[in-house]
Amino acid sequence: MSVHSEIRKITTETLRKMKFDKEKITMLTAYDFTTAKMVDAGGVDSILIGDSAANVMAGFETTLPITLDQMIYHTQCVVRGVERALVVADLPFGTYQSNPEKALESAVRMMKEGGAHAIKVEGGKEIEESIRKIVNAGIPVCGHLGLTPQSIYQFGTYKVRAKEDSEAEKLISDCKLLEELGCFAVVLEKIPAALAKRASESISIPTIGIGAGPDCDGQVLVYHDMVGMNQGFSPKFLRRYLDLYSEITGAVSQYVKDVKSADFPNDNESY
Repeated sequence: MSVHSEIRKITTETLRKMKFDKEKITMLTAYDFTTAKMVDAGGVDSILIGDSAANVMAGFETTLPITLDQMIYHTQCVVRGVERALVVADLPFGTYQSNPEKALESAVRMMKEGGAHAIKVEGGKEIEESIRKIVNAGIPVCGHLGLTPQSIYQFGTYKVRAKEDSEAEKLISDCKLLEELGCFAVVLEKIPAALAKRASESISIPTIGIGAGPDCDGQVLVYHDMVGMNQGFSPKFLRRYLDLYSEITGAVSQYVKDVKSADFPNDNESY
C-alpha cells in the first residue's frame, strides 16, 4: 500500500463527527502552494483560503477589493499543496450577497476552477436565499457570523460584535438558520466567549472561533499572524507561535552582508 493511500482525507462529515466526539477542530489560512503544503503536513484539519488574502498577500486595508478570479487563483495554488486537510474557500464581497443566481455561479466556479472542497460566506438571514441555492446544488457551505469583515464599512469598527442583547439573539437565530439551510459549519468571529459557548451548544454543526473564546468546536487563525510574519496586527485573541518577521529580515540582512563582502558564494558553492 502506498503512503498516499494511507492518508485519511478530512471531509465535512469528519468535522461533524469531531464535534460529536468533542474533539477540537483546527483551521488555518493559506494562500499559496508552499504554505499549504507546510500547514497540511503540520496536521491541521482544515485550510481556509480567506479573503484575508486581500490584506496579507495584496496589502489592501480591507478584504473588499479582492476578486473572484483572484480567490480562484489562490485556491488553485493551495489545493495543489494539500493531501489531507479540508479546503474551504471564501467567496469574496459582491459575488453572492444580492443575487442567488450569481451566488451559485460564483460557488460553482470556485469548486470547478478553484478545486475547493467547500465555500464560506458571511451573513445569516440576509443571504438565506443565496445559501439555499448553493447548498441545493450540492456544494458544502460554511457560514460566518459575528464580525464579518466584508461588512466593515457598515459596522464602522473591528470591535467585538454582539455585545447587545438584540444582536446576540440575532446571532443565535442565524446560527440555527444556517444549520437548517444545510451549512456544515459556522465561523464565529470576535464575539463574547459566553455567547459563542451558547451558540455552539444550540446547534449540531461545528462552530469555529476566531476571537470567540475556548468553547467553540474549533479555532482558526490567519497563518501570517500565527507565525509572526505580520508585525502590525496584535489583537487580544492572537497567539504568536513564531517571530518569522525578525527571523526572515535577519536572514535577508545576513545574505546582503555576505554578498557585499564577497563571502557568498564561496568555493564550495561554485561549480
